Formats: sequence, C-alpha cells, structure tokens
Amino acid sequence: MSRSLNKVTLIGNLGADPEVRSTSGGNRVATFSLATSRSWNAASGEKQEKTEWHRCVVWNSKASTLADIVERYLKKGDKVYVEGRIEYRQWQDKEGQTRYSTEINVRELIMLSGRSGGPDAEAAEGSSRRPAAAAKGAAGATGAAGGDFEDFRGALEEEDDDLPF
Repeated sequence: MSRSLNKVTLIGNLGADPEVRSTSGGNRVATFSLATSRSWNAASGEKQEKTEWHRCVVWNSKASTLADIVERYLKKGDKVYVEGRIEYRQWQDKEGQTRYSTEINVRELIMLSGRSGGPDAEAAEGSSRRPAAAAKGAAGATGAAGGDFEDFRGALEEEDDDLPF
C-alpha cells in the first residue's frame, strides 16, 4: 500500500483577530489569517521581502477545545506556531461562480508571543513564564505530545531570568 503525507508547519503572525462561530450542529470553529515572511538580497544587492497569507481553520472536537483557546488567547499581531494539513475547497457563490479556497486545518497550535490576551492578562503582565504555560495548555488541548518544544522554551525562559542585562 502506498502511503502519503499532508503536513504543514508555519510560524507567523495573526493578521487580524480570530473570527469564531458556531455551526448549525453546535460545533465551534475559529478562523484567522497568518502571515509568514521571507527576505533575501536581490542580485543588485537590494533587500527584498515577500509576505504570504495563510487562512487557518481551527475546530473544537471531542478531544480538544482548540477553537475556544484561539478565541480566548489570540489576537491580531500574535506570533503562533501552527501545524496541520492543507485543504483545498471549491463551492458555488450566490451568482453561480465557482470559488476556490486553500486552508490550513490546524491540529496543533503553540502561542509564541510574550504577552497574554486572556482575562488574567493583568496578573500575568510581570511573569515571563506565562506564555510557556499558555503554550503547554494549547498543545495539551490538542491531545498531542509536544512536550519537547515546550520544555525547550521553558528552559530558555528560565535561563533568561539569570542574565544580568
């Protein structure tokens, strides 16, 4: 049997606050745009930059409340790590035109920004460990064992506390 893989990994910034809605069946879904950029030097030596925009879709499921986490903690400008699969859809609009959409169906999400957007943001303002705790909560909500990355982030943050500058 032939196997295949459809996996996307992105690190970028949200272009706008996430939009969250409920389906007619009561399931919650969050969508947001994620910007990734790359830069290079042209042959002339001039610095070039290109930004790509990705439409990300996050669903709640029986094992995860990831859409609720996105709604509660993410906002425009936040840096996130997302992992999922790419999906292509097509549909007919009201005028009968065929429309196409490319989306990232997110299964993993780690918050990388240094600030917290939740209701307890004021209490977390002075804590450098708050973002790592939020990241672990998001990864844990997906049911994934992404501990290696979070442990690495936690170790880096603990080292920062001892720096004299």
